[in-house]
Amino acid sequence: MTKRAYFGTDGIRGRANSHPMTAEVALRVGMAAGKLFMSQDDRRHLVVIGKDTRLSGYMIEPALVAGFTSVGMDVRTLGPLPTPGVAMMTRSLRADLGVMISASHNAYSDNGIKLFGPDGFKLSDAREAEIEALMDQGLQEGLAGPTDLGRVRRIDDSQARYVEIAKATFPKRLNLSGMRVVVDCANGAAYKVAPTALYELGAEVIPVGVAPNGFNINEECGSTHPEAMSRAVKEYRADVGVALDGDADRLVLCDEKGQIVDGDQIMALIAGHWAEHDRLTGGGVVATVMSNLGLERFLAARGLKLERTQVGDRYVMARMREGGFNLGGEQSGHLILSDFSTTGDGLLAALQVLAVLKESGRPMSELARQFEPVPQKLENVRFAGGKPLEAEKVKGAIAEAEQRLNGSGRILVRASGTEPLIRIMAEGDDEKLVNQVVREIAGAVKAAAAA
Repeated sequence: MTKRAYFGTDGIRGRANSHPMTAEVALRVGMAAGKLFMSQDDRRHLVVIGKDTRLSGYMIEPALVAGFTSVGMDVRTLGPLPTPGVAMMTRSLRADLGVMISASHNAYSDNGIKLFGPDGFKLSDAREAEIEALMDQGLQEGLAGPTDLGRVRRIDDSQARYVEIAKATFPKRLNLSGMRVVVDCANGAAYKVAPTALYELGAEVIPVGVAPNGFNINEECGSTHPEAMSRAVKEYRADVGVALDGDADRLVLCDEKGQIVDGDQIMALIAGHWAEHDRLTGGGVVATVMSNLGLERFLAARGLKLERTQVGDRYVMARMREGGFNLGGEQSGHLILSDFSTTGDGLLAALQVLAVLKESGRPMSELARQFEPVPQKLENVRFAGGKPLEAEKVKGAIAEAEQRLNGSGRILVRASGTEPLIRIMAEGDDEKLVNQVVREIAGAVKAAAAA
C-alpha cells in the first residue's frame, strides 16, 4: 500500500496544532469527506461529531464543522463521548458519517480524527484514500451556495443514550448490587458515562480520573497507567478495578488485590464463559499477532481457535466480520464484542466481565488468570533510515532464532506503522532462550541500521 499523506493505521493523528493535526487539515477533512458522502444522492446529508476532553478539541471541532457545513452537510455535535458511542450514534441518527476527535491513549498534546461510515464501522483504507485525494483539491471547489449551507445542532442527550445502550448489554437477570467497583476514566471521554452506567446497574462506584481539565487526559491514570486504579482498589477495598483510556475503547482490569488483568486474559474469560453458554460464534476468537501464546493454548484446550491478524483493531474487526466471530481484540485491551458494538468498547467489555464475576460469586483474583502466560519479551530498536529488515544479517538472525525455538514459541519482527522503530517480539516456554534470541535479533537490527 502506498504511504498516505494524512491517514495512518487509526485515522489522522499527530501533535496538536502541528501538521497534520491543524485547523486547516481538519477543515479540509470536513470538506473532502462531506463532498465524498454527499455525491451519492441529493437528499440532506448528516454527520455526527464527538470528542474526548483534550484542549485542542476546541480547535479541531469548529474547523471540521466549518468544512462540513461549507459543502452543505448538516452537523450534529455530541460533546465528550466514547469512540464506540460516536459509532453507535452514527447508526442511531442515520447519519452518513461519524467523526471522533481523539488521540485515544496518547497525551493531551496529541489529537486525532477517526471516521465512521453509516454502518458504524471505521472507514476502509480505500475510502480514506478517496478522502485524501479530495483534501488536496482547492478550497474553493465544490462549495455550497448561501441557501444550501449545512446547519449545526448540539445533541444534548448523547451521553444518556449511550448509558442506556451500555446498560442494555448487561444480562437482565443480574445487577451489580453489593459490588464495589473502582472505575478510572483517564480524565477522558467516559468521565461521565462510565460511572453513571455502573451506578445505575447497582454498583457502589469509586470514580477516578473524572476531572478533565484539557491537559490531564491519560496523565498518570487510565489503562496506560493502571497503577492508579490498583491503588484505589486497595485503598477502598473494592471488588474489582476498571481502567479505560482517553476515548474509552480500551480496557484494563485489576482484581481485588490490585493485580493487573490484560486484554488477553479478559478475552479468555469472556470466551470461556460465552462458549459454555453457546454464545461464542465463529468457533473461537480473533486477536493480533501480539497476543500471548498462552491464550492460543487456552482456547485450543477448549476446542476453540485463535485467528491472528496484523496489529490494529480495524484488522481484527475485518476478520471478525469475514469469519462470523463475535469476540476479538488486542492484548492492549482493545476489545470488540460485535453482538453489541461495531468497534472496541471498554465499558461494554467491563460489563461482560462483571456479569461473569457476579454470576460466579467468586472473587476476581480467582477469575483473573485464565491461563499461564508464556514468557514474552518485547524490544524496540529505533533507526534513522534505510530498511534494516531487508539486511541479510537480520534475516539470518531471525531464521536462526526460529530454529532454536524449535516450534515451542514464536518470533515476530516488524516495522512500526507510526514511528521509525523495528519491533521485536519473541515468546516461548524457555524464558532465558526468549530473552537471548530477542537480544541477538536486536543486535543484528542495530548493526544493519548503523551500516
